[in-house]
Amino acid sequence: MPVDRKGYWTYQSSDGFQILVGRTAAENDDLTFHVALQDDFWLHVAPTPGSHVVVSNPDHVQRLPRSTLDEAASLAAWYSKCRTAGRVSVHWCRRRDVHKQRGAPAGQVTLDHFEQVKVRPGIPPGVVAVDVPAPE
Repeated sequence: MPVDRKGYWTYQSSDGFQILVGRTAAENDDLTFHVALQDDFWLHVAPTPGSHVVVSNPDHVQRLPRSTLDEAASLAAWYSKCRTAGRVSVHWCRRRDVHKQRGAPAGQVTLDHFEQVKVRPGIPPGVVAVDVPAPE
């Protein structure tokens, strides 16, 4: 991933994977289409507005460890309109399966195919905040 993260919230999973979280619709587009690499993993709460989450995949693993997947999905749920919900469905796929239709508003994407995981919103205890603002 490029060094200039433009203020994305950055975490490290318990397995050592870098997790980037977009803060706005424009940042979501930039993160998804200009920062994420094709083999990176992409997550978003469905169908609620929220942050795009990218898990860096420099070693091109075929599947994320379940703990990292759950941690990234919990972050996606936390940084969405579902923050106060119980269990939330989070779509995940490779970045190469995420596309933007011409004229679509910032942050809106389509997925070629995806899987989903159900998690509780939150910042999991095994996750380390690398570059995240202090809570308000």
